[in-house]
Amino acid sequence: MAETKSAERKQAKAKRRRDKEVRPQEIVAAAFEEFAEKGFAETRLEDVAARAKVSKGLPYLYFKTKVELFKAVIRSVITSHFEVLRERMETTELSTEEFLKGPFLSFIQELPGSRRAFIVRLLISEGYKHPELTQFYYENVISRGLETMRRLIDRGIERGEFKPTPLRDYPQLLVAPVLMAILWRALFERHYHLDTNKLLATNIDLLVEAVKAPPRQGAEGSGR
Repeated sequence: MAETKSAERKQAKAKRRRDKEVRPQEIVAAAFEEFAEKGFAETRLEDVAARAKVSKGLPYLYFKTKVELFKAVIRSVITSHFEVLRERMETTELSTEEFLKGPFLSFIQELPGSRRAFIVRLLISEGYKHPELTQFYYENVISRGLETMRRLIDRGIERGEFKPTPLRDYPQLLVAPVLMAILWRALFERHYHLDTNKLLATNIDLLVEAVKAPPRQGAEGSGR
């Protein structure tokens, strides 16, 4: 009998531990849906709780404010995916051009049509009212992304694939069409279909051609 009660207590303790780990994830997932549907200003934590099927006050236990909950959504929806790309860049055996035209291009092509685009659209429409949100997004996504792209460009220069150009100073050029593609889909797609995949691929092709290092003299001579 005592052994049975001990086992039940252990099971109950394990369940509470699992709930403690899973519930914040469920709340963040529900918050993402609420933010995407209603925007930041119109989203209420009690509505998040209802969507997550938890008690009204539970979100406040894990996230003291709506701002903190939105930051958690960014970490879950944006930062986690970006970290995968950063790790691939660190470990890839591809040339810099191959990486830009392969994994990097696939990553940015997926963004305009993904649910994550709602975060970008929300920041564009409401970010000026909530500078703490844009600051967090800049520090945790934008600045780290720019650093990653600069390192990628530097690696191309160090390997002799790329020549030094102002692209290193303005790596935003690599992703600027992503913002345009997101806005186009939101505002103008019903009027004119834009192939954003080809748009982004063309941008990468043009930039890579612009920064490619000229062939070495020896390589040119051997080909004649």
